[in-house]
Amino acid sequence: MLVLRSSPASPFGRKVKIAAAVLGLSDRIEIVPADTTDPGDSLRRQNPLGKIPALVLEDGRVLYDSRVIAEYLDHLAGGGLYPAGEKRFDALVRQALADGIMDAAILQVYESRFRGPDKHEPKWVEHQAGKVARALASVAAAPPSLAAGLDIGHVALACALGYLDLRFGGAWRNEHPALVAWLDDFAERVPAFEKTKVSA
Repeated sequence: MLVLRSSPASPFGRKVKIAAAVLGLSDRIEIVPADTTDPGDSLRRQNPLGKIPALVLEDGRVLYDSRVIAEYLDHLAGGGLYPAGEKRFDALVRQALADGIMDAAILQVYESRFRGPDKHEPKWVEHQAGKVARALASVAAAPPSLAAGLDIGHVALACALGYLDLRFGGAWRNEHPALVAWLDDFAERVPAFEKTKVSA
């Protein structure tokens, strides 16, 4: 068995779980919770960065981060989430944009989680929120079609929007109805999206 170190709320871990489900590999992966804040968690020995997700292979090697793990799973499955030719780069750019949304959203969450209210830096939070807002506006202008099949960029975008729902109460939905419709379509096509959903 492969071992996925993650946490239920991690959008990057969710990306890997959904990728595995789409590729038909879920039954080959054991999910073991990880606590990135616990110095005693074996995660820090498995990934020196102490970050999730990390995938422990059967031979003991460890892969990280979500981009590397997703590509490895795609390799194991014989392909499916990474288009050939020029379309591959469209998918990778979508993934990069969605990963950037998740990074910026997590940094906003961490600002309140790891700093007291008297030490919050509004300019920093605004800077990260601006990244999210611009990225959402960019993708909402032309939501990526799902008609030709799923790719890693679609999976990453769904996880980014899901994380904004989880941590920011879905505030993005009022401004981007086209993305709401897109996410509903994704969720209907990919049952793993609902199965990996967690409550706040």
